[in-house]
Amino acid sequence: MSSRYRQFDRSRLQLRPIAERESLLDTGIIKTPEPCTEIHPSLEIIAEELALARDKGKARILMIGAHVIRSGVQRYLFELMETGLISCIAVNGACAIHDFEFALCGQTTESVAKYISSGQFGLWQETGLLNDIISQGNAQGLGFGEAVGRYICEQKLPHAEASLFAKGYELGIPVTVHAGIGYDIIHEHPNCNGAAIGEASYRDFLIFCDRMEELEQGVVMNFGSAIMAPEIYLKALAMVRNASSNPICDFTTLVCDLHDLPEDINCEAPKNDARYYFRPWKTMLARTVADGGRSFYVRGFHEQTIPQLWTAAVKLQARDKNLVE
Repeated sequence: MSSRYRQFDRSRLQLRPIAERESLLDTGIIKTPEPCTEIHPSLEIIAEELALARDKGKARILMIGAHVIRSGVQRYLFELMETGLISCIAVNGACAIHDFEFALCGQTTESVAKYISSGQFGLWQETGLLNDIISQGNAQGLGFGEAVGRYICEQKLPHAEASLFAKGYELGIPVTVHAGIGYDIIHEHPNCNGAAIGEASYRDFLIFCDRMEELEQGVVMNFGSAIMAPEIYLKALAMVRNASSNPICDFTTLVCDLHDLPEDINCEAPKNDARYYFRPWKTMLARTVADGGRSFYVRGFHEQTIPQLWTAAVKLQARDKNLVE
C-alpha cells in the first residue's frame, strides 16, 4: 500500500556545479594553534578532568554544532584528539556538509538570503555526493560519520587535512552524525536515500551510546549545540543507566555557548523564564548531574573557548612533563 498523498517530484530539480556558488568561507579561516594569554578558570578545570579521564580510560566526549566547523578551530581539535583528550565527537548533519565541502573544494557556506530567492539554496551537485557516500557506507555496515571520514581519506580529497571526519577516521576516533530528516541541504537532492541516512545515523547513535557507557568519571562537552547535543546525550544516558549494573553519576559536563546564564547553573530556570527551554542548561548542567556530577558553563565564541581549552591542556601537559623530569 502506498500513501494517498502526493509527493514532490525530485526529478524536476535543477542542480548546479558548486564552482558557480558564491561561498562565504574557505580553508583560510582555519587557524594555526597559538596559546591564549587568558584562560577561563572553568576550562582549566576541564582540561584536568579530561587528562584524568584519559588516564583512567573513561569517556572524553565532544558534541558540537556546525558553527564550530565554520569557526576555523579544527587544528585545535586535532591536537586534542591526537593527545587522547577526545575519544568521541558527536555532530549534526550540517557539520558533515561543511566538513565535506572544505575537504572537497576548500570552500563552504552559502548566502541563504541570496540563494533562497532563486530557489538554488543547497542544490549544488558536488555536495550531493554525500548521499552516495552515506548509502554506500551504510550498505557496508558503516555509520554516517565513518563512511564520510573513510571516503575523504581513501579518495585523498584536495583539502583532506582540513577535515575533522578524516582526522577521526585516521585516529580511530568515532565522529558520529545525528541527522534529522529534512534538516540538511543534501536532503533536497534527488539522490537522497532517507532510509540509508536514517540507518547510518542510528548506527552512529548506538556507537555514541557505547562510548557513553564509559562516562562514569568521564567528561562530556557541548560547544554550541542547542538541540542535537542535549537530546542525544539525554537519551543515551538513560539507555546506559538502564542497562548498567553500576551507577553512572560521577562525571563532568561542560557547555560553551552565548546565552547569559546565572552563576548557579545547577538550578534550572522556572518555566515562565524563556531560558527554561534552553536544553543544554536544564539537561546537561542541572538535571543529569544532580546525582553527584559536576557541571560548568563558559560563555563565549568558539574561536575563543576552544583555543582556551587547548591552551589549558598544553600547559597541563608541560607541567606534568616537568614534574616527571
